[in-house]
Amino acid sequence: MRKQIIIMAAVAIMAASGGYFVAMILSPESGQQEFLPGAGALAVNQLEDLLGQLRPDFELGDINGATVSAADFDGKIMLLNFWATWCKPCIEEMPMLTRLQRNYVGSGVQVVGIALDDARKAREFATGLAVNYPILVGSTDTVLAGRRYGNRSGMLPYSVLVDSDGIVRWAYLGALDQEELEAQIKALL
Repeated sequence: MRKQIIIMAAVAIMAASGGYFVAMILSPESGQQEFLPGAGALAVNQLEDLLGQLRPDFELGDINGATVSAADFDGKIMLLNFWATWCKPCIEEMPMLTRLQRNYVGSGVQVVGIALDDARKAREFATGLAVNYPILVGSTDTVLAGRRYGNRSGMLPYSVLVDSDGIVRWAYLGALDQEELEAQIKALL
């Protein structure tokens, strides 16, 4: 009986610690403004930290279990799209991203989806939508990658455009507008 109480107490402490860690990851740093007026704009101090800088690296698993890093896409214009299967705006923009990948693949553009989800759900979802670009998956590791790419709030969808030299050129929080996105890509071609 005493052993069960000790085990339950240890599990409760670990769960509370994990919850605290996730809350610290997802909460913005104190004193920082999260959004500027206007849909999708990130706070100026976040963009100044990110835009014009070399893209952060990451290593994440894909939906088939292979490890993929940001460096795997060096030399290409890379659009990172952070999403989840439970995020309605994320789901709505995926067919547009699939078309974009098809239309710009010959120009050296690579869309990369980063799902805050488990591999099975993301794989089934991507297969159902006939997604033609890599889907990376994870939980805390994808949240941390999103934060390194400027999404300190952890909200979805979130997209970042990196030029072929690995420099971050554009970031957007919210559902993407196809015309605006294509204008950003064409400026980098």
